[in-house]
Amino acid sequence: MDFFALAAERESCREYSSQPVELEKLTRCVEAAQMAPSACNSQPWHFTIVTGDKAKKLAKLVQGGGFNRFADQCSAFIVVNEEPAKLNPKLSGLVEQQKYASIDIGLATAHLCFAATSQGLSTCILGWFQESDIQELLDIPASKRIRLVITVGYAAPPHTPRKKSVSLWRNWSLMRNDVSQKHLVTALQGN
Repeated sequence: MDFFALAAERESCREYSSQPVELEKLTRCVEAAQMAPSACNSQPWHFTIVTGDKAKKLAKLVQGGGFNRFADQCSAFIVVNEEPAKLNPKLSGLVEQQKYASIDIGLATAHLCFAATSQGLSTCILGWFQESDIQELLDIPASKRIRLVITVGYAAPPHTPRKKSVSLWRNWSLMRNDVSQKHLVTALQGN
């Protein structure tokens, strides 16, 4: 699958089948995440694959306030922890105001989600969860911040991915003299 087809296929799934996810596929997702670029190759992340009974318990810890109720359907989760970034000492002093870890974790998470999609899996990146309870459940020290929890599974059939129309994209600009933004949007829409 080429990258643009993969990007079009990936979505935030909220309806999962009960089919368990193979450990080999989950492992490949984490391997892809570890190939993501990071500042000074610091790789400031740790991934924990959660399945079985712990996944059922974890599902309850990402729900609350009416959020993420679909998590009960998931057979697997990947928890993303932030690790201390090990930047080159010369660079570290020059860029101390920039916190690269969150950017790096975002890149790694995108790699993980694309790897899942390429294997026929669906994902949803969750930012709402009970961090201290998850740390206790998974024996993660309180000093290791949980930044994201990713649901991973097979989408429930029949499944139609939900995507925003190109016409709804608002967060980009084109700075060229020879092509206007309106012209480019029209070209992307096929009009």
